[in-house]
Amino acid sequence: MNRMAKTALVTGILGQDGPYLAKLLIEKGYKVFGMIRRYSNPNYDNLDYLGVTKKVDFVEGDMTDESSLINTVRTLRPDEVYNLAAQSFVGDSWQMAKLTTEVNALGVLYLLNAIKFFSPTTKFYQASTSEMFGLGNTNGYQDENTTFHPRSPYGIAKVYAYWMTVNFRESYSLFTCNGILFNHESPIRGIQFVTRKITDGVARIKYGLSKKLSLGNLDAKRDWGFAGDYVEAMYRMMQQKKPDDFVVGTGENHSVREFVELAFHYAGISNWEKYVVTDPRFKRPAEVYELKSRPTKVHKVLEWKPKVSFKKLVKMMVDADLKRFEYA
Repeated sequence: MNRMAKTALVTGILGQDGPYLAKLLIEKGYKVFGMIRRYSNPNYDNLDYLGVTKKVDFVEGDMTDESSLINTVRTLRPDEVYNLAAQSFVGDSWQMAKLTTEVNALGVLYLLNAIKFFSPTTKFYQASTSEMFGLGNTNGYQDENTTFHPRSPYGIAKVYAYWMTVNFRESYSLFTCNGILFNHESPIRGIQFVTRKITDGVARIKYGLSKKLSLGNLDAKRDWGFAGDYVEAMYRMMQQKKPDDFVVGTGENHSVREFVELAFHYAGISNWEKYVVTDPRFKRPAEVYELKSRPTKVHKVLEWKPKVSFKKLVKMMVDADLKRFEYA
């Protein structure tokens, strides 16, 4: 290994964004450490999908165990820490509010403290989210100046983590930044998320493995982009001379209904309405009806713009799931 190579610790390495970020960092010459919990059988499928499993060094740690985070940071003293770990499914956060708070809020405090005391030159990236805005709205869009009004335990915990990240920057002069990412998807998106649930369901219907696709609110609108594009924005934030917070999105939004229509179209299935069932079980206690970014700052300061369009994203995900079920 090149002794001068930068080192990065990525929490949440087994999720969606972790593998895309790991691939990017490895291509840039980084030594990447991926933090995983002590599973009896870790699932490396997402890393395998991008061909980077054998290029990542794995370390054990848990966002709810401060001592493990201290030990990891003190041992590695990485140049950069990307905190992507979270209880990331908004829908589950009402049933698991305590766990969501422990991982998404307190876990960030533990990790920041570990950096402050044992590796203060380490740069820190916090994966913040558009769910923090909730009902916050500025002329139909959200940017860095929009008021937070979270509508879920997930969003609330992320607001805590956001402000703690800002606070450590302002109080201790640490390099800490927030990436306020709007919805970003990919072929390795978790199956419980609505976009992947749609493309997986469409593939199953295409090959006769299912007859129906059950969904919640078809009218909810989101600003959807490609995860592979968004990790580039994360990286660029960490290369700035001064730490700052950035909204990352496409600047346009689409309804769940539009996503469904396109997915069925790309799979060559007509009359999508006869396959889709609205199930009240999938509706949230408090809904966020519309999110749309205003990514002016990230365009100007980081010179970042998404490369994958909404239509291209849907087709990419449909094609991947059709391939998965082709020989099922």
